[in-house]
Amino acid sequence: MDTQVLYNILHQEAFGFNIAMYFYLTGLSAGSFILSTLAYGFGMNQYKSIGRVGVVLATLLLVIAPFFLLIHIGMPHRAWHLFVYLNMSSPITWGSFLLVLYPINCIIYGYFMFKEKMKQTRIFAFIGIPLAIAVHGYTGFILAFGKARALWNTALMPILFLASAIVSGIALMILVIIVKDRFFTKAKSINRDLILNLGKLLAWMIVFDLFLVGSDLLVLSISHSDAQTAAHLILVGKFSILFLVIENLLGKIIPFILLVVPRFRTLTTVVIASLLVVVGIFIMRYVVVLAGEFVPLL
Repeated sequence: MDTQVLYNILHQEAFGFNIAMYFYLTGLSAGSFILSTLAYGFGMNQYKSIGRVGVVLATLLLVIAPFFLLIHIGMPHRAWHLFVYLNMSSPITWGSFLLVLYPINCIIYGYFMFKEKMKQTRIFAFIGIPLAIAVHGYTGFILAFGKARALWNTALMPILFLASAIVSGIALMILVIIVKDRFFTKAKSINRDLILNLGKLLAWMIVFDLFLVGSDLLVLSISHSDAQTAAHLILVGKFSILFLVIENLLGKIIPFILLVVPRFRTLTTVVIASLLVVVGIFIMRYVVVLAGEFVPLL
């Protein structure tokens, strides 16, 4: 007797919102830590007032981020397997240890900073910079190693993740410093020069980020058919509004204009620009994760 069997297998998302949020928070942490080292590591004393804020933010964000990862994996009680069953060719193995070493370094770095032991602070600042880069950079490598996913499988992915991490870190720092100065200091006075200085730094990092995004899109658009499909998806397809309007127009181009045009540049517009950037970079993480796996594998 002939038997016909029909299968209805749905394509499930390997990654989703929780992974996008994990990538986003690790990026904010890395960006905040690097900013905190400008004064305490590189001697740029104009940024000294953000040093303590930066290390506290970096530590808190890195403590929160793994919870989204644990929720995603479905069986968090087995997370210890990552430290026992090792695959040294996998960025996930390296990332597991980095997620332990980096916050420990943050705590030691912050301890010496608050104790005003500058020599030790500087040492752990320089130790922490490659750890911060690696903690967020490995997330870009996880995606870039997905050979079947054209949107992810690019050498620019780790660099793009790091650049956007610094962009979002600066934007978040601006907002936190304003809130701290306005509500949690005796003078209740905002350091206008510092905020505008950070705004200029943010503007030029946005330019670098846009350059990387444009380069990636250009290569995708003239590459093989899967890459062209990925480019089509974010330019005119399902994710085009998120990518073009929210991530790039509202999240990068308009903030850049507000930050570099003198007639627009005020404390209020810097705050608006920073808010838009913080939202835009999250949308960037969301679009990269979701759009990258949207086209079913054959």
